[in-house]
Amino acid sequence: MEGQTVVITGANSGIGREAARGLVALGAEVVMVCRNRDKAEEARADVVRTTGKDKVQVVLCDLASQADIRRGAAELLERFPKIHALVNNAGLVNTERLETIDGHEATFAVNHLAPMLLTHLLKNRLVASSPSRVITVSSGMHWRGRVDLDDLESKRGYSQFAVYANSKLMNVLFARELARRLTGTGVVSNAMHPGFVHTNFGPQKGFMKLAMPLARPFMISAPQGADTTVWLASAPEAGKVSGEYFYKRKVALSSPRSKDMDLARRLWEVSAHMVGIS
Repeated sequence: MEGQTVVITGANSGIGREAARGLVALGAEVVMVCRNRDKAEEARADVVRTTGKDKVQVVLCDLASQADIRRGAAELLERFPKIHALVNNAGLVNTERLETIDGHEATFAVNHLAPMLLTHLLKNRLVASSPSRVITVSSGMHWRGRVDLDDLESKRGYSQFAVYANSKLMNVLFARELARRLTGTGVVSNAMHPGFVHTNFGPQKGFMKLAMPLARPFMISAPQGADTTVWLASAPEAGKVSGEYFYKRKVALSSPRSKDMDLARRLWEVSAHMVGIS
């Protein structure tokens, strides 16, 4: 991947950090988009130390703020004349309903609206750098997801698992609609499931605190979870497929709802209005 630039959101920990490590090892210049400076710099130093390569950059951005996403995207465009891959990896799950500074339910905002806005802002650079790729990290939880266009903000009732599953379904729908809209541009868009990964993602309290010790023997490591992300960003054959859902480097079965292209289109239109894009 010499000469290739890859932007990864949420790259300071978990599968984001491992994807950064894997891609740097392959020769890519990786831009770690993170919210916290200290954590970002620690992650950067770790990747440099373990790979022996220093082509790792940091851009600070709070994905819970649309204004900061626009600022962060402007910095990316100013600093990096080419962007060959964007990995929408950052994610959030909350035990209670919280709202962002923009007034949106936080899980929905960070997991769905943020990657949509960031991808839109970087789209022209991705097209100009083509062949290029957009990889959106979803989850097998998307099978349990629903998209209620009349209640995307979960105001009628909040369940952390249901809201998270809904956002992961939106990730697949977004990736497929993006692929449709980018047809012929040289940019491919795919979603992926990393597997049941042992990371520090999500609040470790309540039910999760009790369940995690029981689930741990069945979980895979963060490097294993990042493997398909690295493959989608780097493998020549992965650059020839668009609008699919991957697991373990292969096109995988996704839910019937995730294949509803009319729903994908309508979700896109509503979401675009929420983030102020046409």
